[in-house]
Amino acid sequence: MKNQFDFDLERIIDIIKEKQFKKVGLQFPEGFKRQAFSISQKLEEATGANILISGNPCFGACDIDTTLLGKVEVMFHFGHSKMGNLENVVFIETRSNVDVLPCVKTALPLLATNRIGLITTVQHIHKLDEISNFLLENEKKGITGKGDLRVSYPGQVLGCNFTAARVDCDEYLYIGSGIFHPLGVAIATGKRVVAADAYLNQAIEVSPVKFLRKRSGYIVKSMEAKVFGIIVSSKSGQNRIGLAKKLAEIAKKHGKKAQIIMMDLVTPEQLLAFKVDAYVNTACPRITIDDSERFHVPVLTPQEFEIVLGERKWETLVMDEILEEKCKNNE
Repeated sequence: MKNQFDFDLERIIDIIKEKQFKKVGLQFPEGFKRQAFSISQKLEEATGANILISGNPCFGACDIDTTLLGKVEVMFHFGHSKMGNLENVVFIETRSNVDVLPCVKTALPLLATNRIGLITTVQHIHKLDEISNFLLENEKKGITGKGDLRVSYPGQVLGCNFTAARVDCDEYLYIGSGIFHPLGVAIATGKRVVAADAYLNQAIEVSPVKFLRKRSGYIVKSMEAKVFGIIVSSKSGQNRIGLAKKLAEIAKKHGKKAQIIMMDLVTPEQLLAFKVDAYVNTACPRITIDDSERFHVPVLTPQEFEIVLGERKWETLVMDEILEEKCKNNE
């Protein structure tokens, strides 16, 4: 990992020295926490600053450790691009240095059309021009979309936001590891997605069929539910209290009981004690998907809840997204 990602330490050192910061916080997502101690030691040796590391889970740029932030002069948040306007948070995007062209070459035979929507995470966002040029050499056009205000770069997708994928294309090429992001794009757009992993040099077509079948099972299980817990995150970048209130009103209209539960870290263990038939998650959309099998009762997305209540048709099921426009009016 040390050779694959750029933690931009020289820039961090320059900022600390220039501003003469003495109390500095560091926040890492789970995948980068192994590097936390070595980075902290290098920064302390180079600047003399007192470094505090956040030990709390971090799921994205929406998940700033505000407690630590209140105890330091500046906090460096690794692995994500900027979201929001916190003056004393510096986002270190931790770009990947891995060569992406081998996996794009691997993916090339899987691409069936000539208009390809290009999508990736911030780790590979600087490689999209190179990928686009390669596709052009192979008589294919790479297309990127801007996305809403939660998205920093054209072609960038988040775990909760696929707006940059809504472009005029025939299919998509995703560069990155895992299938959650390309799966979300496939469901959000209804188009074919090929996922290319630059670290494994593998490429596959991502099919949402199995995923949608599993989600349909949770919807069916919730049809007879009478009591719902509606989860709201207290994290500033995930808080959709307005949506939760709306869903609670709809539940009441249909003769269902619904209680809003506000919490910071949403885990199956914390919800185990509540007596409900099903939950509706308005916090990070990935909680519903990644941990679905660990919860003791079904956990629905807002859109799935609408299907349960008869407010939405099955065929209009979409991935849950947190959009900037909705967040601004989320009161």
